[in-house]
Amino acid sequence: MLSDAVSALRCPVCQGIFDLREGAPTTLACRAGHLFDAAKQGYFNFLTGKGTVFEADTADMVAARFRFLDSGHYNGLARALADTAAEALDRPDALVLDAGTGTGHYLRTVIEATGASAVGMDISKFALRRAARINTQAANLVWDIWRPLPMADNSADVVTVVFAPRNPTEFARVLRPGGRLLVVTPRPGHLQEVAARTGMLGIEEGKEERLAESMNAYFPSSASQSLDLPLVLGPSEVADLAYMGPAGHHLHREKLAELSASDGPVATTAKFRISVFTAS
Repeated sequence: MLSDAVSALRCPVCQGIFDLREGAPTTLACRAGHLFDAAKQGYFNFLTGKGTVFEADTADMVAARFRFLDSGHYNGLARALADTAAEALDRPDALVLDAGTGTGHYLRTVIEATGASAVGMDISKFALRRAARINTQAANLVWDIWRPLPMADNSADVVTVVFAPRNPTEFARVLRPGGRLLVVTPRPGHLQEVAARTGMLGIEEGKEERLAESMNAYFPSSASQSLDLPLVLGPSEVADLAYMGPAGHHLHREKLAELSASDGPVATTAKFRISVFTAS
């Protein structure tokens, strides 16, 4: 329920508690009088003042991601993420924060599998427009993950981060003792055939070691699992896959479509690692 998620939120201006006012539009009102109206799609924009210096995904990049994920190619990853989160969400008032929720596809699977209340955050309003439509019961917020999170201490049971920025200090603060941080990253060889065709960047060596090092000061224990998903992608799907990630900020989709169409379908493997960090 949205009201359950709202109870974990805090005003980004004064850190006050919110009341949820149903109506047209739905409004979050803190006790100090700061008001945040929901956009017509259902999300709330919490970025105040000068907003953020980071570049958000564009509408076209988000559309490419929505098409690719909605086709089901990464459903295996979504199910694995939900299964990993399920134990920590097995309580009546469980809450999951999806940091960098994007179009909301992964969070939707977690909600459906566990029934948990949910908060989804992303820097792109274009992504939140889509996420709010498929996760209507979640509190969907435009927010910069690098900033202090507008949530209460010890308010989340699980934080999920799928190919998104990581803020270990804040994740540790908002997680309850024993809560879990689930971080999905690519492994070496991830989509290498697509990368060769489109010019996507490869996976840096030592990525897992750097992730663990960045978390060590905040999470005393960790584990991980690997997941491989074999894929056969048509030219338009290859173009969407390349364009929906960081490459979309500096590549033209028309050029990607030309490159993708040059040799027909491509067989490749998505190689993921799900790292699990437990809060003290």
